[in-house]
Amino acid sequence: MFWWQAQVGDGLTVAFTNTEAGNLALHVGDDPAQVMMRRAALERRMKVPGGSLRFMNQVHSAVVVAVPGPTGPTGSSGAGDPPTADALVSTDGSVPLAVMVADCVPVALAGLGSRGVVTAAAHAGRRGLLEGVLVNTVRGMREAGAVSIRAWIGPAVCGQCYEVPRMMLDEAAEAMPALQSRTRWGTPALDLPAGAEAQLAGLGVEVLRLGGCTLESDDLYSHRRSADAGRLAGLIWRS
Repeated sequence: MFWWQAQVGDGLTVAFTNTEAGNLALHVGDDPAQVMMRRAALERRMKVPGGSLRFMNQVHSAVVVAVPGPTGPTGSSGAGDPPTADALVSTDGSVPLAVMVADCVPVALAGLGSRGVVTAAAHAGRRGLLEGVLVNTVRGMREAGAVSIRAWIGPAVCGQCYEVPRMMLDEAAEAMPALQSRTRWGTPALDLPAGAEAQLAGLGVEVLRLGGCTLESDDLYSHRRSADAGRLAGLIWRS
């Protein structure tokens, strides 16, 4: 179920799912009842209360939303609408957070705050990176009192596979040079994980980049490999 999982200190766990967990997204044409069953199974595996895992309606924006502490079942239980955003921040680390991807970069973050741990989960695609979703996420965490922020970058399409038009590469690399790459076959490409790592490091965040290419790995979902692909999840929660 987990492609990678680790206890990262401060009572926190970070994990990234694989295809064994199944598709976790409601927006890709899957049977909603089956998706909800998979989300419930994931919560049981995480050992968190049913319905407590928070998801987002991701739209490739730079919008960050702070989520309140658990006051009742939301998110995977279907009660209440998930926020339209591309990053979530739990200001006291009490809320399990999820970000869904299938080539974009999933990022889990944690920092020490005045009320304990501040956590976040962010969806960083090309547009979101360039518009500042990670910058806004780190800012939101620091506004909540977080210091010594760490980040875990999960599996995404790699810089040797993410082929793009030359004009798109030039525009992106001008704004963020670390994005510049070439495919294995010599055409223009973007390296989204490298861009995310460089931007976070420039913000003073300690980064662990886990690697893994969604396009090349059959146990990960890739929209580029299949337009009907499901979505894997990046997760951060307090045990």
